[in-house]
Order: sequence, then C-alpha cells, then structure tokens
Amino acid sequence: MTAWYPWIVLLHLSCAIVFVGAVVFEVLVVESLHKHFDGATMQRIEQAVMARVRRFMPVVVIALFVSGGVLFDIRCGGIACVGSRFGDLLLLKVLLAFGVLAVFVNAMWAMRRGVMDVCRFRHTHRVVLGLMVGIVFLAKTMFYL
Repeated sequence: MTAWYPWIVLLHLSCAIVFVGAVVFEVLVVESLHKHFDGATMQRIEQAVMARVRRFMPVVVIALFVSGGVLFDIRCGGIACVGSRFGDLLLLKVLLAFGVLAVFVNAMWAMRRGVMDVCRFRHTHRVVLGLMVGIVFLAKTMFYL
C-alpha cells in the first residue's frame, strides 16, 4: 500500500483543492454578486451554481474522505500515532473534516427537502470555509510543530 502513497496523496490534495476552491468561490465571488443583481436573478445564479456542484461534489467528497482515511491508516497505523504531537494534530484535523462532512450532509438534506434558503446557504458555506481553513492550517503545521 505504501507504494501507492504518493498517488493517494495526489488524489487527496486534488479533491481538497476542488472542494476548498468551490467553497471559496461561493463565499468570495458568488456572495459578492448580491450587491449587483436583484433577488430573483441571484436566486437563478445560485440555483445554477448548485445544480452544477451537485453533479460532481458528492464524488469529490467521497474520494476526499476515502483517500484521507487511507492516508490516516498509512501514516498513523490505525490510531497508533495518537498521543504524539503529530497524531493529536492529525486527529484534530480529522475531527474538523467530520465537522465539514456533517455540515455538507446537512446542506444536501436541506436542499433535497427544499428548506435551503439564502441565509442558510450563505452561513453553511461560511462555516465550511472556516472549518476548511482550520484543516489546511493543521495539514501544513502538523509536519512542522
């Protein structure tokens, strides 16, 4: 399995880039359009964006979590590294990732039930962005602290 490690890392990082990039785009670009368009136009824009995202994001999230789980197992040997500084930061990163997953699943549930309003949509993306900033910070610092 360790021969596959670089490829799993590449898959994991690629999925993370797509996921984080989509959320950053939503928060920094799409939200700023509210100042320039009326409510009906923004609703159409957001629906179009979400229709596109719904096509590929579930696959990206699944690949992200599966590759992350495999990397955790390879690097940590199950949970053997927990208790070390690296292991504790990795565990915190995993907990934040499951927080993102919980918010993501909740948002998909809300969309399917038709209860995803503009306010919930906006706050969901901001919470996910905050959690992902924490994950990226931990991903880089856990190797250096």
